[in-house]
Amino acid sequence: MAALDTELDLSRPAFSARGITRVYGEGDAAVHALRGVDLDIPGGELVVLLGASGSGKSTLLNILGGLDRATAGSAHFFNRELTAMSDAGLTLYRRHHVGFVFQFYNLMPSLTARENVELVTEIADDPMDPGEALELVGLGARQNHFPAELSGGEQQRVAIARAVAKRPTVLFCDEPTGALDSTTGRQVLRVLKDVNAELGTTVMVITHAAATAAMAHRVIDMSDGAVREVTVNETRLAPEEIEW
Repeated sequence: MAALDTELDLSRPAFSARGITRVYGEGDAAVHALRGVDLDIPGGELVVLLGASGSGKSTLLNILGGLDRATAGSAHFFNRELTAMSDAGLTLYRRHHVGFVFQFYNLMPSLTARENVELVTEIADDPMDPGEALELVGLGARQNHFPAELSGGEQQRVAIARAVAKRPTVLFCDEPTGALDSTTGRQVLRVLKDVNAELGTTVMVITHAAATAAMAHRVIDMSDGAVREVTVNETRLAPEEIEW
């Protein structure tokens, strides 16, 4: 576990936000990306954030992930107030607790799959073995292949292995299937579900694909910078059952 885990009150929600706003620019040119978001996300859940482009879901992810700062309001990670942290504190938060997966894989083309994962394990406190991380995403036999030798879905799974190899408390995924076909997308969603179930990692998936919501514990529907609805799924579909 990460070095700061002993300071976390795990009885509290993984994330709690109150009155979060984010405004870019000033005056008539100001863009209100978030408009007073209130939210609680229990630890250990797989959460889907739904919304059209411009709904504020990526801005919310960036604030909860420590990549951006709120204009007003408060956000907590368990008992730690993200919105009160210094830049150095947010850097430590991201290093010890957060994994990121984006739509485009951001792999180093000159490194093998294993070497791409090792980039993270070299700076983590208690990392997984890179081979173990690749086994978790079904790529143990492909770890010595370069990105150009892998399909898009395989590259995305390497990116997931890289993110989870440092054993993050939370994994943020911004449109992780956006560049993939439906069959490959289901494979990636299966990996995210397995990471959530097997490692207990809180997984937050941003998507505009409404069908993905059926596999989540909790679905957060966003529009115009606000949370419009939160749905808790009593029953969940397996990723393989999702119709795209």
